[in-house]
Amino acid sequence: MIELFRKLRLFYLLYFKWRRYSFGSNPYIGRSVYLWAKHTITVGENFYIGKFSQIECDAKIGNDVMFGNFVALIGKYDHDYSQVGMPIRIADRIRDKNYNWKGLNEMVIIEDDVWVGHGSIILSGIRIGQGSIIAAGSVVTKNVDSCSIYAGNPARKIKNRFETEAERTEHIKLLSKRYSTTSSGYVKAKTSDISPSL
Repeated sequence: MIELFRKLRLFYLLYFKWRRYSFGSNPYIGRSVYLWAKHTITVGENFYIGKFSQIECDAKIGNDVMFGNFVALIGKYDHDYSQVGMPIRIADRIRDKNYNWKGLNEMVIIEDDVWVGHGSIILSGIRIGQGSIIAAGSVVTKNVDSCSIYAGNPARKIKNRFETEAERTEHIKLLSKRYSTTSSGYVKAKTSDISPSL
């Protein structure tokens, strides 16, 4: 019975509530997850997003990406704080149709095989490189190198994920065999590697 409820909930989220966004197969969506984007959210295969997480900006998320609980992707410029004589609370915000200030074309891009730890915040306009790890509680304000571990506020590189360049290269090579690129340029997992979501 519980499994049936989970499948119905996932079906409702993907095909009704969030139908304007795109999800690959086999997503796991924790409870009380919130999604909103001005334009689009595109998510790859095998995505895991923990409870109480939120995506509140345009985002492109790769395959095999994992978010811990309370992770947030948020816009840098959600409110036009530059309006003279206008309190920030009632100033134009990115959700408004007439909003024409900064941030309209900014997107978070998270490449394949990324783990974002509990309570981390990633600002719009940031790219997280393939195979990276963002430590719990980090605030990411700049791009993240591939196969790196970042931590802190603001997040800084603390070490490489792999000990040697040979290990890094082999990991990326083996990962690339797991996926095939579609005509639109998106990477899609080979069906033999992914279990069905529904």
